Amino acid sequence: MKINGIQQLGVGVEDVHEAWKWYREHFSMDILMFDEEAVAELMLAHTDGKSRARHAILALNMEGGGGSEIWQHTDKKPKPIDVPILLGDLGINIGILKTYNVEAAYQKYTESGLNLLGKISSSPSKGKHFYLKDIYDNLWEVKEHPVVFKKEKSVNGGVFGTVIGVKDIEESLVVYRDILGFDETVYDETGIFDDFAEIPGGKQEFRRVLLRHSDVKDGAFSTLFGKSEIELVQVIGREPKSIYEGRIWGDPGFIHLCYDINGMDALREKAKAHGFPFTVDSARAMDTFDMGDAAGNFAYIQAPEGTLIEFVETHKIPLIKKIGWYIDFRKRGNHPLPNWILNLFRFKRVK
Repeated sequence: MKINGIQQLGVGVEDVHEAWKWYREHFSMDILMFDEEAVAELMLAHTDGKSRARHAILALNMEGGGGSEIWQHTDKKPKPIDVPILLGDLGINIGILKTYNVEAAYQKYTESGLNLLGKISSSPSKGKHFYLKDIYDNLWEVKEHPVVFKKEKSVNGGVFGTVIGVKDIEESLVVYRDILGFDETVYDETGIFDDFAEIPGGKQEFRRVLLRHSDVKDGAFSTLFGKSEIELVQVIGREPKSIYEGRIWGDPGFIHLCYDINGMDALREKAKAHGFPFTVDSARAMDTFDMGDAAGNFAYIQAPEGTLIEFVETHKIPLIKKIGWYIDFRKRGNHPLPNWILNLFRFKRVK
């Protein structure tokens, strides 16, 4: 069983077309992997027991990192959160984007009139970063990281990780350290942090733990996805609320964090042994799940604080659809794709 990296961060929105245009323009999420309208029939555990029609777009950034799955309910009105999220509330608080030049990214976003929260600051690990809100009030951290897959004009790469609000860090570590394999603790500090000061709710006392993986990933897309990290934050002196209380998966906000994996059967047993059995399991329902032009299996677990973690085992993807060139990983195997093939993704760019 292998976890190869972050495939995508799911973002629920009210207008999928408006959202994708914004993320293409400002975050360079412009490599279209799929654009599909369908019914989510297997997500009943997280959709009040009802199948839900949806429109989903998965897009990547050629500088590397995970992508964004932009997701809209189409058979019901998406229900936004009615009380603003405060740092430390339970679930995914912040999406992290990587950048090889944090000053250039800050300047570009300033010139573009984006909603920046404060200035460039330093994290407890001395890394440079800053925060901003997108047009839907989702909070993003732009964090300096020197490794890119393909240098482009974009000032940022793809998804580098997330900041997750938890009720009990030790309890949540069973998922993020023991199941997902983020075995390296970069820092574990408690206090009031200057770099949180401009974030809503950020002036509280927190325990924050930054996790990375020590292994070198070698799945088919690992070179493109690159390294990743997770920061867990536990607010002290305030009772956090659940971000999705009274709402369902797919409603606006960060809906899940998705990992590319190999070995779904072994992962199923590992997650169950750690007390987190799959809540959704497409492999038990069918041999392979059709995702438009792509296919594979997917599963979910739910972390103690409520965060939904998705696992996708890809069976096939279209490389150049017009000539019928697909990659079937059940025949090829899952060793790293050569860079010249990954570079062909640029032909999927939508401007």
